[in-house]
Formats: sequence, C-alpha cells, structure tokens
Amino acid sequence: MPFLFSYGTLQQPSVQQSTFGRLLDGHADELVGFTLDVVRVDDPAFVAATGTAEHAMVRTTGQVADRVSGMVFEISDVELMSADAYEPAGYMRVVAPLASGGKAWVYVDARAG
Repeated sequence: MPFLFSYGTLQQPSVQQSTFGRLLDGHADELVGFTLDVVRVDDPAFVAATGTAEHAMVRTTGQVADRVSGMVFEISDVELMSADAYEPAGYMRVVAPLASGGKAWVYVDARAG
C-alpha cells in the first residue's frame, strides 16, 4: 500500500471523508528538501469544497535542512487515485524523502518542473 504525505487540506477530516469515504490513520513526519508556500487556487469546485482559495504548496529545494511538517497516511492504490482527482490544477504527485527515513507520495508545485 502506498504512503501519502499531507501538509494541507488532506489532513482535514471533512476532506478525508469526502475524498476517501473514511478518516485516515496517520503519523506526524517531515518532508525533507522542501519549503512551504501559499498559492491561490482558481478552481471554483475546489474552493467550495475546502472553503478557501488560498492553499499550501510545497516546492523542492534539494536542501536537507529545508523541512515541511505534515502527516503520513497509508492508503490504497484506489485511494491514491482519489487523491489525484481531488487535487486541483497546479499540483503534481511525486515520491519524496521523509525525515523518518521512508518515502511517500506528495503533491508539489507542478510549475517547478
């Protein structure tokens, strides 16, 4: 089963219920080599579902000292596809290192290439 790192709305119980049909069980960890920023999302459905147009976004720096706190969830492959459908334009899913030594999927700034 895949691991998904969340630093934003996927940590919210209401978003988990609507996206996965259940509450996720996870643990705190840190994303290594990334910084946290805020972006404006223009997708009206996403804004309505989350209640805001301002959303967290991580960008890779490659610097080990740069860390972003969040939660790691073990989900199914089907749930990972649901997470893909949930994320708005501008986010892409990549595998990234965690401070715990593991790796997880995470949604990052798609414009960073």
